[in-house]
Amino acid sequence: MRVFLLDDHEVVRRGLRDLLTEEDDLEVVGEAGQTDQAAERILALEPHVAVLDARLEDGSGIEVCRQVRSANPGVACLILTSFDDEEALFTAIMAGAAGYILKQIRGNALVEAVRQVAAGKSLLDPAVTPRVLVRLREGPAQDERLAGLTDQERRILRLIAEGLTNRQIASRMYLAEKTVKNYVSSMLAKLGLESRTQAAVFATRLNN
Repeated sequence: MRVFLLDDHEVVRRGLRDLLTEEDDLEVVGEAGQTDQAAERILALEPHVAVLDARLEDGSGIEVCRQVRSANPGVACLILTSFDDEEALFTAIMAGAAGYILKQIRGNALVEAVRQVAAGKSLLDPAVTPRVLVRLREGPAQDERLAGLTDQERRILRLIAEGLTNRQIASRMYLAEKTVKNYVSSMLAKLGLESRTQAAVFATRLNN
């Protein structure tokens, strides 16, 4: 099984590479320390599994997962993170990740996790996933203009109402700031609004 590694810490990448290459059925075919062009490299190498750090200095492995899965659903993405929070798990599900595990995982468990997602299995915690999926279906009070919004756009609308900037929203949702800007522009156009301030007022009125 071919594996690609994305982590901005060289020591972590080296440890993962050494751990995985000890196994006869696993081969590390590429690695990267930055998100820039990571998706392109993964798509070019066509690994069975991409092990992606959730948070890197220059972006998010979850966003890389989204790009890869959109272009090639055959690549299984395993999110490896130090952060055990529902928001990150929610975003990983939205991005199409097959697994979400913490860096505290034991070596043999990580190897088995790679094998499982390569075999098409999911490693998302069954105790948490239902709650996250409920959040996915929830939105502000119903308004006919909301019908045209995607789930991501609805979530961004709520965060704008909370006063978050695009950069803060990007950090909260594990997205690139440019991606958030695109979502905001699309959302405003669908709602017939001209500014973030109007969007914030709109969302606040819905929740009152």
